This record gives sequence, structure tokens and C-alpha cells, in this order.
Amino acid sequence: MSPATLAVAAGRPPREQGAPVNPPVVLSSTYVSTGVPGPERLYARYDTETWQPLEEAVGQLEAADLPALVFASGMAAIDAVLHLATPGTAIVAPRHAYLATLTAAHELTAREGGVVREVDIADTDAVIAALAPADGPAASLLWIETPTNPMLEVADVPALAAAARAAGVLTVVDNTFATPLAQRPLTQGADVVVHSVTKYLAGHSDLVMGAAVTSDPALRGRIHARRTTGGAIAGPWETWLALRGLRTLALRVERSQASALELARRLAGHPLVAEVQHPGLPTHPQHERAAALMDGFGSIITLRPRGGAEAADALTRAVHLWVPATSLGGVESSLERRRRLPAEAPTVPADLLRLSVGIEDVEDLWADLDQALRATA
Repeated sequence: MSPATLAVAAGRPPREQGAPVNPPVVLSSTYVSTGVPGPERLYARYDTETWQPLEEAVGQLEAADLPALVFASGMAAIDAVLHLATPGTAIVAPRHAYLATLTAAHELTAREGGVVREVDIADTDAVIAALAPADGPAASLLWIETPTNPMLEVADVPALAAAARAAGVLTVVDNTFATPLAQRPLTQGADVVVHSVTKYLAGHSDLVMGAAVTSDPALRGRIHARRTTGGAIAGPWETWLALRGLRTLALRVERSQASALELARRLAGHPLVAEVQHPGLPTHPQHERAAALMDGFGSIITLRPRGGAEAADALTRAVHLWVPATSLGGVESSLERRRRLPAEAPTVPADLLRLSVGIEDVEDLWADLDQALRATA
């Protein structure tokens, strides 16, 4: 089945006479147990039947052989997967990535040994060279974002994953921006995929959750052990909300991607816009790569208005429909000047706005952006 169908059909209860169509929410912290524990459920920090439908659905969406593992947040999933790196080695990661991911990687290597080697993830040769440089420790983990946050660089996942596997390096792909509808990194050679379920998978800006997916039983066991020991578990109501949100993933992403591409095209010709980037534009440096490797170009746009950071801040105050807020992937369109956050990479332009396109009418979104650009010119 296609990912669009799986988003609706996966994780349903067995089709039995009188059975519910949707899985129930089980509110219990513990389970009846006597004697030596067996394979049955024992305690809700280890496993619950409320997680299972969502884990099955996300695993199937990513074409994994095993169910996903859900976490209390995207960062909880990222932290657990970063711990797959061998202490004393290098983690190779994009210089432009979710800033909390880079922070967590640097803190991990500072505590347990090793280094974080930041690279231009779109430069395939440079990334491969960073896996085993002449000086410094070799890598044990390659972390990929594609498209990157917020610069929208696109990586050659099959080439990087093949080179990493040949070097004995694990490949992890954060697939939050693209979603499984646009790319399925496990089928391109990645070992693990992570998601901030908070974003597109849940899609309504009303919960915080993460997920990690792999087809390797040993890797899944290590990630599961980290979740159990760390206690970074998802709550039952958040899990239920995330699964309900997942059911409309294809409709939401189809609408937001189409609108994003149309808005990017219009913004590229706007007299008050200095620069716009979107993988769907022929002017994007990795447009051909994105067209070859992805089934869609995503719903994120970067915009640099004429007038610098001051104009960018003014634009966030002048919009009426777009929501000035961090995060992304919700049904509502939002925008944010990323360098307002002190930890953002200094190579991100100070005037860059990250736009997350939602599902509103594209003409209304355009009218609001146009009036805001003119109001702040």
C-alpha cells in the first residue's frame, strides 16, 4: 500500500464483529503479574498497548520491518539514537541542523569522549571524507537532516549511507521535514530514522512527541533500552492524539506542499524579497537531487526580505494570518526569524525567515505575505 493509504489503515484493531474501528486508550501504569515475568506486559514504562498502534503505523510508513518506538518528545528520540555512537569516536552531523540536535551531540561527546564533526551535508565528498579523516577520530555515527533545518540543503542519502556502511558507520536520518510521504530513508540505506512527531505526523500543534524507526532488531533493542532506562515515554492521551492526527497526514502534506511551491514561485519574483529558497525551485542548489530522490519537495520555505533582520522582524509583526511562532508542521502556517535564537548557527543569515506552510487557502496566505512585505518595506 502507498504511504497515503498506510497513514489511514495502519495500526487499526483486528476486524472482528463488534470490534472498535479505532484502538482504545488504556490508562494503567501497571499490569497484573505473578511469578517470573514472561512476555506479557508488566509495567507501562516498558510497553503499553496504547503505544502499539502508533508504533505500528509509523514503522509501516517508513517501510521498516519492525514497529517504531515512540518517545516523550522529538529530542528524547534524538538523544536515545545519538547514544548509539561509540564513546571516543566522531559524530558527523550537518552544520545546519536542528540546533537542539547539535547541542545534544556536543554535550554527549564532551561527556563521553569524541567529537562532533560538522559538515555541509549537501557536499557528498566532504561528508564521506569526514567519516575517516587523516587526523582525528573516525566516525561511528553519521547524522543526516534532509532537507536541513533551516537552510533546506538536500543530502544524497543513498550515496552517504553506502559510504557509511562500507566504513562501519551507522547512518541516522531525521525525516521530520520531508515526512515518509516524500522520502523513506530506510529504503535508501539508512539504519535509523527519527521524527519529531510533534510536527507533521501529528500535525495540529497540540502535543509533543518523538519516534525512532529501524529494521535492525539489535539497534531497536538498544534504543528501546535507552527509552526504558531514561523513562522518556509518551503519555497515552498524546499517543492517541498523534495517531488521530496521522490519519490526515497525506491530505495535509499534499495541500501544504502544493501551496509551499506556489508561494515560493511567487516570492521569488516579489520586488521586496532578496532571496527565497525551496527545494522545488529550479534555482535551489540541490533541486535536481531533490527531484530524483524525493517524492515531494516539502512544505518549508526560507525567505530573506529586503531590509535585513529589522525588516524580517517587522514582517513577523505585520502578518495577520501567518502565526509568528517556533516549531512547524501544523495545519496553521507559521514563520520565524531563526537567528533570534542565540544558539542558532552563525552561518544562518540574520534576516532569514523560516516559513512553515499550512493548509489554509493559498491565496489568503499570499495576500497576507504580500501586504506584510509592503507594510514593512
